[in-house]
Amino acid sequence: MTSIDVQDLTKEYGTTRAVDALTFSVRPGRVTGFLGPNGAGKSTTMRLVLGLDRPTSGTATVGGRPYVSLGEPLRHVGALLDAQAAHGSRTARDHLRALAVSNRLPVRRVDEVLDEAGLTSVARRRIKTYSLGMRQRLGIAAALLGDPGVVMLDEPSNGLDPEGIIWIRELMRRLAREGRTVLVSSHLMNETATFADHLVVLGRGRLLTDTPLDDFIAAHSRGRVRVRSTEPDRLRAALRGKGYVLGDAVDGRWTVEGARAAEIGAVAAGIGVPVLELADEQASLEEAYLALTADATEFAATAPPPPATATARTSRQEV
Repeated sequence: MTSIDVQDLTKEYGTTRAVDALTFSVRPGRVTGFLGPNGAGKSTTMRLVLGLDRPTSGTATVGGRPYVSLGEPLRHVGALLDAQAAHGSRTARDHLRALAVSNRLPVRRVDEVLDEAGLTSVARRRIKTYSLGMRQRLGIAAALLGDPGVVMLDEPSNGLDPEGIIWIRELMRRLAREGRTVLVSSHLMNETATFADHLVVLGRGRLLTDTPLDDFIAAHSRGRVRVRSTEPDRLRAALRGKGYVLGDAVDGRWTVEGARAAEIGAVAAGIGVPVLELADEQASLEEAYLALTADATEFAATAPPPPATATARTSRQEV
């Protein structure tokens, strides 16, 4: 099995505990979104899995073995942590050839992954001339070079244009369908919702949840219904009379909190009001994520103070 297994993993930097007794597994055949606020420990955890740092205690293994014990590791694990890491004076093709030779991979794989990443036409250009999105594509090509069973990507959509975002989304889904283990760290909640099957969420170095995406959203959602009617005033009055909490009407639509569509439809039918639109709504991944991590965010912006200077100017003019 090619799972990633983290057991009681702890990493301390001086007096700072970046990862705190972390335990979770990333299984094959699905895309696992790795989420958490800045400073939550995601990048540190990925570095520990890849043997780029040593844990204070606990273990992180791939297929039951520490990464550092893997011979020709690109055949087992492909990773993108930093798209800027490739040497700028090399061409993309030479960069990938060096990786292939060091892992005894067939050179034909270089051209295959360049083509898959859409970089064939610029393969002989120096990497320092690449845009951020092109570097991201090169980093993903390097991660795929050994045709690995495990793929770990940190913010893979960073710098990609819309076509590139669709490409990486479909790539991750395909890798999971092929039975590979795919772990993807991201801050883009709406994008994560399009490709993730499962979520592992960290906060202040600790595990907050390890659950399927749909279960996570459902657990942090209150039922609500979107409704539109030809007689909104009558329907709204009837719903208020039954104790429902209504949102403001926008373009003739409004929401009913804490309800299901079948309930609202029954109320409308009971008073003979036609309904043009009636649908259950669920919280977005972003809403569910913010609800879970509200107390685990280390760095958060504060709202700006009210514009008191405008009042002061008005007062001076009146004097």
